[in-house]
This record gives sequence, C-alpha cells and structure tokens, in this order.
Amino acid sequence: MVDWMKGCSEAQAIAEPWTRQGGPGGAIVLFDREGVRESASGGFAVIEHRLPFTPDTQNRLASISKHICAALLLREGVPLEATLGSFLPELPAALGAVPLGRALDMTGALPDMMEALWQLGTPFTASLSAAEIFAAACRLPGLNAEPGTEMAYSNTGWRLAQAILERRTGKSAAQLVEELMAPAALPIRFVSDETEVVPGLATGYWPDGQAWRRGLYGFNFSASGGMAGSAAGLARWAAALMAGRGSHAGLLDRLAAPRQFADGSESGYRLGLVASRLGGIRVVGHGGSLTGYRNHMLMAPEQGVGVVVLTNREEDALWPALRVLAALTGEALPSEPDNVPTGLYATVDGPFWAEFAGGAISFMGGYEKLVSDGDGGLRSLPAYLEVGLRTEADGALAGAIGGVARRLLPVPADTRLDERLIGRWRDDRLGVEITIYPDGTASWPWAGTIGLETRLTPLPGGRALADLKHGPWRHRPCLWLQPDGSLRLASHRSRILHFDRTA
Repeated sequence: MVDWMKGCSEAQAIAEPWTRQGGPGGAIVLFDREGVRESASGGFAVIEHRLPFTPDTQNRLASISKHICAALLLREGVPLEATLGSFLPELPAALGAVPLGRALDMTGALPDMMEALWQLGTPFTASLSAAEIFAAACRLPGLNAEPGTEMAYSNTGWRLAQAILERRTGKSAAQLVEELMAPAALPIRFVSDETEVVPGLATGYWPDGQAWRRGLYGFNFSASGGMAGSAAGLARWAAALMAGRGSHAGLLDRLAAPRQFADGSESGYRLGLVASRLGGIRVVGHGGSLTGYRNHMLMAPEQGVGVVVLTNREEDALWPALRVLAALTGEALPSEPDNVPTGLYATVDGPFWAEFAGGAISFMGGYEKLVSDGDGGLRSLPAYLEVGLRTEADGALAGAIGGVARRLLPVPADTRLDERLIGRWRDDRLGVEITIYPDGTASWPWAGTIGLETRLTPLPGGRALADLKHGPWRHRPCLWLQPDGSLRLASHRSRILHFDRTA
C-alpha cells in the first residue's frame, strides 16, 4: 500500500531545514506511473538573489543524465556489442577494442578523463571543450585493467557514446535530447558546459567550513552529465519510463537489464542505472554530482512509484531519497551497522586502499555509505559501487568491491615512507613529472609550471597516497613501486601513469 501522506511528510522533514538555514536548497518530488503526486522544497536556488528553490527550478542533473544518453543509443539502434573503435577509428587500439556496452556499464576499464587530466596537472576549473577532451582521450596510453574484470566508475565511455550518437545521426546532443523530450514537452535539455546560459538555473554551492561557496567546473559536461532539468520534469520523465507509454514501451526494462562481468557474474551497474533493493522491493536509479550539485533518482518499478531529489548543495542525496521511498512504500530502511571500522586499510600489494569514517567507505576515492548486510557484515547501498565486506579474525576486511575479491588490512600507524620512493620521476609517454622528497612531501604537476605540494601518507610495501584538493573534492591517488624499479599511479577511476626515475 503506497502512503503518499507519509512519503510527503518525510520529504517535508528533509526540505524544511534547507529553508531554516537560509542557504542553498532543493526539491523532492514523489511520483507514480501517471506523473507527479507530491512534492516538497526548501532553501534558495540562488542565495545572492534570495530566489527560492521549487520543484520547477532548473538544476544540473549531472550523472543522472547517463540513462537519458543510453535511451538515445537504444532508440537509434546503436549496437552495444560493437567496439568503440568501429565507431571512432581514431581511438588508440586499447580503447578502440572495448565494446560499447562495457564502456557504458563501467566494466570497460576506461580511464576517466577528469581524473586522468587531474593527474596530469589540469585544474578542474580549466575550460576544456568536447573536442579538446576527445583529443586527450585519443592520447591515452592504455586501460586501467582488463575489460570485464571490475566495475570502476568512468565517464569516458559516455563521452565517447555522445560522439558516436552525433556521428551516426548527424545531429548534436542538444538536438537529440530536445527531440526525445518534445512529445511530452519535458523541461530537460542538454547543456554543453558551465558557460552556456540556462534560464532559471540554480547556482551550485559547497561549504568550505565557514560559508557557502559557488561551484566551478570548467570541463565540457558531455552526455555523461550534461543534462539540466527540474525535479518535476525529471519525475515526469521517470513516470513515463515506468508506465512504458508510447515510444517508452519496454525502455526501462532494457536500461535496467542485468549486465555481466567477463566471468558471467552479474554487476549491479546497468545502462546509466544502478540496481539495488530497499527491503523486499527492487529499486533502480542513479545519482549525480557536479561541483555544488548533488542529486538522486530512485524508482520502484513493480510498485510503480519513485522519488527525485535535486539539490544545489554539496551533500548526500541518496539517503534522503531512500528515506522518502521507504516512507512511501512502507519498507524498512537499511540498518546502520554498529561495527563499521575506522581508519586506513590497504591490500597486501597493488594500489588498492580504503578509508573508513563516519559509517562510509572511500575505496581509492570512490565513496559509499555502508549499512548492515543482515548477517554481521557490511554492504554499500550502493550509489554506484557494490561493496560487501566482513571482518576476519586478524582484523582484516574481506569481500568483494566492484565485483573483485579484496582483502584489506589495517595500515599500521607507524608506517614510514619507503626511501625508494624518494627522487624525481617522469612519465615520458605523457610528459609529466613528480618529485618525492625525504620529508614526505611531493611536488605535483598543476596549472602548467605552477605545481602543487602534497603531503604523502605512507602505506606498506613501497606505496604512498597523495592528497589533492579540487574545490569540495578530495583526490588521493596511490603511488606504488614496481618490481622493475618504476613507479605507477592509480586512483579508482584512472590508473594509467607509469613513471621512470630520472637521472
């Protein structure tokens, strides 16, 4: 039995503090197969002008955009089994050999262009066009791993999917999205970058500890995260997907259909949607994050209901969406475990590490809230990355992360920097250098010759974590020595840099 009153009450309880605090806000919209049923909103869309955030306020959808791009690919009949190189022959061989479907379901091992460019010293505020980012992708020296072996989030496949759509149709992404939304007159559009004017767009904000700051993001958004729309408009779109009306017939089933790893096991990530469960019901949805914007959309297809949470404030949107959906459907929220560890962990070898704090895990920079698995272990909800871990007798945490078996050990507090890391290192393929000093700091490429200094956190086995701030985001790539004396660099989304010691 769907309880709209209880769901709306929970939404209002979430939105009310946004207004009371006098800062940025958001909108929460509850819907069924027929459309919008209830809504709540609060806070400001633009703090400077005291403009209220409403269900009709335009907001950046960020990565919720992905399933809309996938809908376009399916509508155009683009074969997902075909390789990227068959559509885009200028791609390097390794990237070109990846099937489009794997590029979209995050098992393609494609380096994420944002993280790859950060590691090369490009500021996240740099204004880079789609053509410039595509040219950089064509210079990537390889993949992060063997395709099909791991789910690791990357926007690159979706950037390339946009290029495939535009070449195949001869139309721009903006035109394709406009055509898709036109029959129902939905207020959802494609936006290329931060400089493009969007009437009524909410400003994104993030807290610096003292005040709210405006978000900046210079890179081209692409179809991986370039849609803008209102919470009410997105709810109407999702309602039509669940109802399967007209051209949407069967579309949600195709978007949410199971995807497999190379060994045949099932991944929770689908075509721009993540499959999970809330109590006894199946849930599909996706989140979105751009500097100052955090969103989530959830649908319970069998029950025919869902919730959209769009905000212009840098804080979690998945848990609020789950709270509302739980109140709406009468399902119990996942229980928060009392045995979540704290501190830094790492595998015995390789660049794989995790930090636990505040009931959440950051695995190589991929953040997920943890809940009880009901059997003494931990699992992610998940927003993107599936995590399942149990504590072993020696204090290790073992299980699967992104479909791969991992065993994480606590990092001893007295771990010291391995002296073999000290020196000057260069990746000649990409023309980038870092220098590691005896005092445990490193100089990092940034903004041409300006550079950054980062303090390293030592890990056992000739490894160390850098610590770089990109506005509200924290980037902690791992440096680790190779048996041949070279040095590699890896984060969750980008693992391509490989350095040799310079004279």
